[in-house]
Amino acid sequence: MSPTPVAAPTVLATGLISGWGRGLDVLPEDARVAAGERGIITADPPSVSGDRFRRATRECLMAVAAVEEALREGGAPRVALRGGRTALLYVTASAYAPANRAFIEGRGATALHFPYTAPSAVPAEVAIEFGITGPYVTFLGGATAALSALWYAGTLLASSQCDRALVLGVETFSECADLFARGRWLVDRPLVEAAACAFLEPGTGELTYSEHRAGRATGVATTPTARRLGEAFACVPIVELGAARAAGPGPLDLLLTGAWRGAHAALRWIEARPSWNPTTPSKN
Repeated sequence: MSPTPVAAPTVLATGLISGWGRGLDVLPEDARVAAGERGIITADPPSVSGDRFRRATRECLMAVAAVEEALREGGAPRVALRGGRTALLYVTASAYAPANRAFIEGRGATALHFPYTAPSAVPAEVAIEFGITGPYVTFLGGATAALSALWYAGTLLASSQCDRALVLGVETFSECADLFARGRWLVDRPLVEAAACAFLEPGTGELTYSEHRAGRATGVATTPTARRLGEAFACVPIVELGAARAAGPGPLDLLLTGAWRGAHAALRWIEARPSWNPTTPSKN
């Protein structure tokens, strides 16, 4: 039984940091062709100032940069996120693996690095950096978990439990490249490291979520944007949402679908009126 539809959020902006660079415009026409023989497209760690980040992992730095990119794209100041009325929903399938592996194998990791082995380390750094103290949830998994996170953000906004929500996905692969090579038949290639953030506010229209474990579903990997990005697990639906929003100023009528470990999910996003226009950024 599918949940009752809720009002579809307004997409103020999205931010993307990936192994291809910053933003949607740098994505190649075909990720497989652009990757050549490379199985993983690694993202360079963004430059983030502040002594607090001296021990931060790449995934933490990528997450902070993705949020900053969403704020820049939406024309919103950092202070807009501060306080208890901003929700933070974080989703990942792999970004906690590098820190865990480094700690277990003792590769330069000490007790000071132990907190970074928790999946919550990445959103914790984001919450501290931007002063976010509102509702907070971590989702573990691939594209289906990201669709769940977007749906949950919609329920929080529709029920006035927050005034704005960030849905943040981060995936890193390079530190565990050998492990992914062993299971290469389980995932598409190339694997592309990415951090993607959707900046949402209350909106109108209808958001409908459904999931099932039987049958064959068409995933977001078949769409033009996903083919340009490559396999980025939980980041893919967020990037798809950003690409649809950037395509024009009209209302969204979008179906996002994804699969992960036998589960399939779909999120129908219908806006009653236009929300964000890239040429006229939000001033919120």
